Amino acid sequence: MELLDILKPEAVKYVGKTVSKKRVLQDLSTRAAAVYDIDADLAFDALQERENLGPTGVGEGVALPHARIAGLDSVVGVFTRLEKPLDYESVDRQPVDLVFALFAPVNSGVDHLKALACVSRLLRDPSTRSKLRANIDENTIFAILTEVAAHKAA
Repeated sequence: MELLDILKPEAVKYVGKTVSKKRVLQDLSTRAAAVYDIDADLAFDALQERENLGPTGVGEGVALPHARIAGLDSVVGVFTRLEKPLDYESVDRQPVDLVFALFAPVNSGVDHLKALACVSRLLRDPSTRSKLRANIDENTIFAILTEVAAHKAA
């Protein structure tokens, strides 16, 4: 699975001002609705339900919220780069500024896990995180995400 299969350029956003984790999840859901025609309320509720099981902040300023949504045909992603890191209850207790949300079909099985692993590998790389944090242009951020992923896959 490649990142270009799950992420569209318009699903990448730089956010200058955020107030809470809940607001970030709402924004991710709203963008997923606009880009992938997902019901925003359903997406938000699914993300919130997953967060209630345990925070998806994986450390090093990265969060990977994910949820299964009825009616989806394939796994899709939404990425947000926050200007100011915020408390996300991460495993390392560090604030989060890179958030990659995944939405998968209810019966996606292995594809959901492959997408999660792909994104996790990408954002685990310190060089990639540095490049993402050094940019605010959404097209540049998309290029960094997809070029790094394509290069690593080659």
